Amino acid sequence: MVDAAPHRVAILVYDGVTLLDVAGPAEVFKEANRFGAGYRIVLLSPTGADVTSSLGVRIAVDGAVSSEPASDTLLVAGSDLYPRAPVPGELADAARTPAAVAGRVASICTGAFVLAAAGLLDGRRATTHWKVAHELAVRCPTCRVEPDAIYVRDGAVYTSAGVTAGIDLALALVEEDHGPDLAREVARALVVYMQRAGGQSQFSAPLQGPPPRSSALRRITDVVTANPGGNHSLGELAKHLNVSTRHLTRLFRDELSTTPARYVENIRFDMARALLDQGHTATQAATLAGFPSYESLRRVFARKLSISPAAYQRRFGTARRANAG
Repeated sequence: MVDAAPHRVAILVYDGVTLLDVAGPAEVFKEANRFGAGYRIVLLSPTGADVTSSLGVRIAVDGAVSSEPASDTLLVAGSDLYPRAPVPGELADAARTPAAVAGRVASICTGAFVLAAAGLLDGRRATTHWKVAHELAVRCPTCRVEPDAIYVRDGAVYTSAGVTAGIDLALALVEEDHGPDLAREVARALVVYMQRAGGQSQFSAPLQGPPPRSSALRRITDVVTANPGGNHSLGELAKHLNVSTRHLTRLFRDELSTTPARYVENIRFDMARALLDQGHTATQAATLAGFPSYESLRRVFARKLSISPAAYQRRFGTARRANAG
């Protein structure tokens, strides 16, 4: 039975907004209504004027932020614009004003930059898309950014990772309001996970760091990258430069902020992930990438991605393999 007083969900939109950041969560709340929830979804812009999404699709809004009653839930959608440029003052104000009276506030993907500009992430934990998590930490130095999280709750403020993670967050909000059974029905109807295993790292690109400044360390990293499966013990790597193991360890720490062993592991992990993407079994990937055993590869995957190599491969295998037969 639908509550007499609907739960008001306001989504803040603006020119350049990512359409999926708006449509994904809205569909979750709309679908929840089919199973007995009572959400009223409204789209608001800073001025009340319609906006144009990043795809060029025009979005009709229900009104201006200033002219609407308080929302139970305020969602701030993201955009590719504001990790690259400062958030305009009027947009930050458009988030700050309703947030002061909303029951809870949430951002989708890079909408976190709008919340940060509005001062709503100061001293809080938060997340955003893995590609721009570092930039968010720079913009909001008092915020503890968690780049691997799918979504983060800190009090009444929620933040989520890239685009489709807005669906994960909306499902979590529905579960908070109506319990797991109704949220599970919504997830089934939309054919999505109710709760994804692992964090954002499973979706991120392979590790790509700047090359070492010194030519000596570049020679070592080139050796490892060219043959990840080779013998790259600390002693063997030091022999390539005719330096002590202690000196080599210091070079890695000073220039790459890691150890030789962890650098080798990261390169092997990237290679194993690429091999899994290409269709090799987890055991084959472990061997070809230079891991001593499948178990050692599994432990690295668990530590870095919180899922097993097999689970990773099921998720990211090509459509060709999925439809083979």
